[in-house]
Amino acid sequence: MTAAGEESEMKRIGLLGGMSWESTVTYYQMINEAVKRRLGGLHSAELVLYSVDFAEIEKCQAEGDWERSGEILGEAAAALERAGAEMILICTNTMHKVAPQIQANIQVPLVHIAEATADELNRRGIRRAALLGTKYTMTQDFYKAKLVDAGIEVLVPDEADMETVNDVIYQELCLGEIRAESKEKFLAIIRRLESQGAEGVILGCTEIGLLVKQEDVELPVFDTTLIHGEKAVEMALE
Repeated sequence: MTAAGEESEMKRIGLLGGMSWESTVTYYQMINEAVKRRLGGLHSAELVLYSVDFAEIEKCQAEGDWERSGEILGEAAAALERAGAEMILICTNTMHKVAPQIQANIQVPLVHIAEATADELNRRGIRRAALLGTKYTMTQDFYKAKLVDAGIEVLVPDEADMETVNDVIYQELCLGEIRAESKEKFLAIIRRLESQGAEGVILGCTEIGLLVKQEDVELPVFDTTLIHGEKAVEMALE
């Protein structure tokens, strides 16, 4: 780590955001705060941001047209690389479903959010984790497989709770609405997963951290937005 006040060679981070822009704000803020914390003084992050229209991406999700969404994000990632990005973060968990398609469009590394999360879970000694996210993230293997491959057992809510989580994400959090009653629903779901043996809870949607914080939950909370951003900063300052 570079001592405060010293000059540092910093790689440029590319943020592929807008899904939703509410959580992209968190990425921008925490990455800059992490760089300042490590380097001190007036240091801030070298980064470029491409923010897509989420309505277009969500339409592809709803219609199951992942190929088209991958094309949109692949083109955006290539634009980030042309702008000088030396690594790229997809600022959402769900769209890592098309991570291979996006990586195929670029030469620089794609920092995978689930891989960074698995590393942090292993570092903390968590072997069984609850996963909250969109219905795509909770039910499909593109995300969970990364955790399982790292030796982590994944617990997800039952069907009714899964619908609750998904609805709150799309109908409230992506619109910037933070409701106390929804927070209580999430905390109840987490308690049910804890009773099934969860040793930690993964906030596997970048918006959930707007609603649920570590101080709200007895289990260790793994906010994927913060983990993803910290991993990028670590790579940028290597």
